Amino acid sequence: MSNKTDMATEKSLSGHASADSYDIVFIGEMGTAKIVPFLGPSFMVEHGPVVFSAAAASCLGKRIAAVTKIPEGKERLLEPLKAKRIDVIARRGELGEILVKLPSANLDERQASVVKIGDSLGIDDIPPFEPCLVHLCCLGPRSTQLDVMRALKARGFCLSVDMQGFVFRPDAETGEVHLEDVPEKKEILALADYVKLDAAEARALTGTDVLQHQADILENWGSSETVITCAQGVLAHRKGRPTFFKFTNSSIRGRMGRGDTVIGSYLARRLDHSVEDSLRFAVALTSIKLEAAGPFEGTLEEVLAKMHQVE
Repeated sequence: MSNKTDMATEKSLSGHASADSYDIVFIGEMGTAKIVPFLGPSFMVEHGPVVFSAAAASCLGKRIAAVTKIPEGKERLLEPLKAKRIDVIARRGELGEILVKLPSANLDERQASVVKIGDSLGIDDIPPFEPCLVHLCCLGPRSTQLDVMRALKARGFCLSVDMQGFVFRPDAETGEVHLEDVPEKKEILALADYVKLDAAEARALTGTDVLQHQADILENWGSSETVITCAQGVLAHRKGRPTFFKFTNSSIRGRMGRGDTVIGSYLARRLDHSVEDSLRFAVALTSIKLEAAGPFEGTLEEVLAKMHQVE
């Protein structure tokens, strides 16, 4: 499909008038996941990291766009973004499929397998936006993601990166996902203004299980601002100063998309608030999201009220 046809599709999916100036642009994969929980029946989750993160950012009234790939006929997967008036640039491409098993009540323990690899996003898929904050959430192969980071940084963009896309390595035969160290990690951390990862991914990079030690090591390697999620809550770390808040959810139906929801809401709040306030906001919003499957559907008023419960 030509770029001209792509652009016609993009405008029809847009939540408001097309523009090239945004506060945040989320770029990443769409896909489907079969979830096998520790207790209860299996269920399907559609969408993907780009939807979870952009939806979480939307309640603050920022100008937001999302860039992704979907097959023809699957536009319904973008409805959560369209409903939130997020501009969507949808290139044509195949969706990825994963299987996620949660073998225990520990939310940090999961077994993922790639059933089908989706089409990756390259720098040519990204329109000529005015420089702004961009969050990259699992674009494809390591080399592709790093090329995109280098190109966007050279254009003057502020970058946020999800390290999951670099750390996750599926077995070529079985599809089973393993967490591996990343040889290019210091370059990635130096390019990024914000780094998002969970405790298991941070352990694969740093070799330690202690969140504070993980954050210290990542900062020493070049991370300017680090956000690490775990079952209990989220640690944000900047200039040697850690801030940690606990989740307050009463159920875990919405476990999938936890980290994406955290970083999307954190970045949107961080545009004009402190680390501490932004983290409290993100933990409050994600606590609400964790109680229901799918992208965040709550209101700003609910999140602001929830912030008072976050410690």
